[in-house]
Amino acid sequence: MDNLLSIVTFTPMVAAAILALFLRGDDAAAQRNAKWLALGATGFTFLVSIFVLVGFDASNTDFQFVEERTWIFGLQYKMGVDGISVLFIMLTTFLMPLVIASCWNVETRVKDYMVALLVLEALMLGVFSALDLILFYLFFEAGLIPMFLIIGIWGGASRIYASFKFFLYTLLGSVLMLVAMIVMYRDAGTTDIPTLLNHQFSYSAIKVLGFNVVGGLQTMLWLAFFASFAVKIPMWPVHTWLPDAHVQAPTAGSVVLAAILLKMGGYGFLRFSLPMFPVGSDVMGPLVLWLSAIAIVYTSLVAMMQQDMKKLIAYSSVAHMGFVTMGIFAANQQGIDGAIFQMISHGFISSALFLSVGVIYDRMHTRDIDAYGGLVNRMPVYALIFMLFTMANVGLPGTSGFVGEFLTLVGVFQVNIGVAVVATTGVILSAGYALWLYRRVVFGDLIKESLRTIGDMTGREKAIFAPLVFATILLGVYPSLITDIIGPSVANLVENYDVATTDLVLTRDVAVSDN
Repeated sequence: MDNLLSIVTFTPMVAAAILALFLRGDDAAAQRNAKWLALGATGFTFLVSIFVLVGFDASNTDFQFVEERTWIFGLQYKMGVDGISVLFIMLTTFLMPLVIASCWNVETRVKDYMVALLVLEALMLGVFSALDLILFYLFFEAGLIPMFLIIGIWGGASRIYASFKFFLYTLLGSVLMLVAMIVMYRDAGTTDIPTLLNHQFSYSAIKVLGFNVVGGLQTMLWLAFFASFAVKIPMWPVHTWLPDAHVQAPTAGSVVLAAILLKMGGYGFLRFSLPMFPVGSDVMGPLVLWLSAIAIVYTSLVAMMQQDMKKLIAYSSVAHMGFVTMGIFAANQQGIDGAIFQMISHGFISSALFLSVGVIYDRMHTRDIDAYGGLVNRMPVYALIFMLFTMANVGLPGTSGFVGEFLTLVGVFQVNIGVAVVATTGVILSAGYALWLYRRVVFGDLIKESLRTIGDMTGREKAIFAPLVFATILLGVYPSLITDIIGPSVANLVENYDVATTDLVLTRDVAVSDN
């Protein structure tokens, strides 16, 4: 089908328009209809996206399912996927029905909530399928608006502060990216992403304080894009908006934020930074590797000090995204394979962890770790599921969390042993804070009176977790389901990167001989 990607991308938007325009009232029946329509739209989107995956040829490294037409004012509408982006589309469409199902107890402005989630899904899918700079930027920035509203309207007591902090951090970082896109258009004469991937932006070797440094346009563009993607993923030290956003966001907002929105930063590095600015990536790569290693250790230590379950998991997400940026800028097959695998895996695991917090928050209306203890006595099914995803978060072999971390560490070890050693300590620290959380919430005697009547997971909650359990274990024992799809595209990316950085070595040698 020629317009398959457009159908996948805009089906949630159409459903949101139907909800906004035609659903009236806020009684129980209207709320129920809004939820069922949103669930049906996201479920249909997932089913259609399966056709994209089934029809995708992993051996072909070109963009597939390409749609191209001209919009008003000469703007180009171009969509397509390759081995890197197709799995992010599948991750998004797979998770959104579960997100909608997790909102079944929401009773405040339900129609508006469903509209915001549906619009957000459409915009996230647009980011992963856009093949034009302007189109990508529009999707990338527009996604801030529904998430801003989700946090600001349905969030906690400090939701206004958290929503504005989230919005301003990510918006200010993207301003530099917009300037860089304008410069790219002036230099290359096009906003077409496939064309830009084959365009070489200029660079030169200069001497700074006695050292040969490669600068020029390419490095400056790399820095501008880095400012946006580093905030989005987020990297240390521009990560401080994330814990506040997670703590204040409703459960569905936290799931979408951790599982999908953060991945837009990693995807940006893979789509723009590494292939379009290989010289800049090579020059700045060592800095990114060390920032990633610091993030893994620092945020793991901070996670150990948290009393709020959501904030602990939020800092855990920053640490796990450190493995992603580390693997990407290792710029080899194992590192990038591991980074993509880690992003997909983290999508499942972080979703489950935030949903686990939501399960007991719905019952007790507190996320304070000290308010719990001994839940295994009243909630054995919950204890089992929570244990599985705690182990996956730690990186236990046999779960998807192990594969991504292992591959990234193997990739980084080939380029910087020191970074790999520091990052490996993060694996140990993650076991510390994750098991500490689990022990205090689940094990022990049931001594708190407020917990004596708490009920185990409902059928709806079990149904939400079942696909996440299946995906986490399946990818842990059969990782080639992911690596076979991404492998050829990553190999092509690494090959082009190596060619470009070989030219960089020659440029540096010329600079040395000239001086």
